[in-house]
Amino acid sequence: MDEILKYFPDLTEVQKEQFERLDFLYHDWNEKINVISRKDIDSLYTKHVLHSLGIAKIMKFEPGTYVLDVGTGGGFPGIPLAILYPETRFYLIDIIAKKIKVVQGVAEALGLKNVKAEQMRAENVKGDFDFIVSRAVTNMPDFVSWVKTKIKKQHKHELKNGILYLKGGDLTEELAAFPRATEYNLAEIFEDGFFETKKVVHLPLKFVV
Repeated sequence: MDEILKYFPDLTEVQKEQFERLDFLYHDWNEKINVISRKDIDSLYTKHVLHSLGIAKIMKFEPGTYVLDVGTGGGFPGIPLAILYPETRFYLIDIIAKKIKVVQGVAEALGLKNVKAEQMRAENVKGDFDFIVSRAVTNMPDFVSWVKTKIKKQHKHELKNGILYLKGGDLTEELAAFPRATEYNLAEIFEDGFFETKKVVHLPLKFVV
């Protein structure tokens, strides 16, 4: 939790309490439904919460923004971002029902009114979104094919509407077909060695009919 406050010192008391409760909630749920690996659960704040909030260091969502989190797993990056941006709507989806059950339980326990979570494939999602976020659920070409028709035409942020993707390693080959993609190195933002190869990739997407 100290790491969160180090990089996000302006949290409200409500946000601080919500972030603090994540530790108990995820340990509790993990005993029932294993959504976070045993070796990672004790590094929850670094490897999951702070990693998710890397997106917030690249993009500050304006009130009324609509964000789709594809392959959210146990709720990352959607849940931490929803705590940080209570006036942004988040739609969290995953194809595995038990993971969505955890997300719904955590969101309800925290009183997050801006989160909706459903078992759903990205290809079947209805609606248009300002941004689509995810943590490395697949390679970028496949991911783009799933979501390219789900982006709003109207831009209201400095970064153009599109994908904000958390991924690690050398992405040169994977992003070769996407010259408009921009990589942001999280190692330049967060000090922990975990972030040495971690990145946020922003890929603007024009609305495709």
